[in-house]
Amino acid sequence: MWAEVKIGKRDVACRREESGVEIGTESRPGGAAVGAVTEEQLRQALLERYTPRMYEKISRGAAAIAGLGGLGSHIAVMLARAGVGHLFLVDSDRVEITNLNRQAYDITHLGQPKTEALAGILRKINPYIKAEARNITVTEKNAQGLFGEYPILCEAFDRPEQKAMLVNAVLQGCPHTVVISGCGMAGYGSANRIVTQKKMGRLYVAGDGETELGPDTCLMASRVMVCAAHQANMAIRLLLGEEKP
Repeated sequence: MWAEVKIGKRDVACRREESGVEIGTESRPGGAAVGAVTEEQLRQALLERYTPRMYEKISRGAAAIAGLGGLGSHIAVMLARAGVGHLFLVDSDRVEITNLNRQAYDITHLGQPKTEALAGILRKINPYIKAEARNITVTEKNAQGLFGEYPILCEAFDRPEQKAMLVNAVLQGCPHTVVISGCGMAGYGSANRIVTQKKMGRLYVAGDGETELGPDTCLMASRVMVCAAHQANMAIRLLLGEEKP
């Protein structure tokens, strides 16, 4: 079934597949359509940017992301664009208007569970990767069951106590999982202070290590996204067999 929608001066046709996912095709002058992209076309597009070895490792790779806010939503988008084959998205929040200044969502996502909204965003980037989502609160008791099967976990929670709980739980209970945590990205200070460090065998930390949200600080999309990029880049490096930050 097709339905036409007006967006500015452009006509957009949307086809609802049996899966319930809407795949948009934008009309261009001359009748050319954008949107009907096959898995093979996306694969070839990535191969133009990667070596075959890089593509195989990334496309067969898997990573979990805990927390889908300013860090996690952008980490997921970057890993999906890179072609990581399996992403596991975990959060229990809904999209709020105060999220829009730094997170990957837009006003059409307001009120939706972040897991649902982000999975939809990723499907529009690459519908052929596996984006699995769980709308659940992460606790010390369920962390091992949630993340133990994944080689990489990007920790992207907001509160320091949540971060500490998850990092400790995974390092103690998931012996095959490497944790990439974000710490210190608030404010609008120099982005050059944000770095990735290997703290121990299975723990990497991205950020400046100091600047947290407080009465005199703020959260800016630019600095948060720099930290998210560090975490995503470290995940890609690990998938490619590189352990140095």
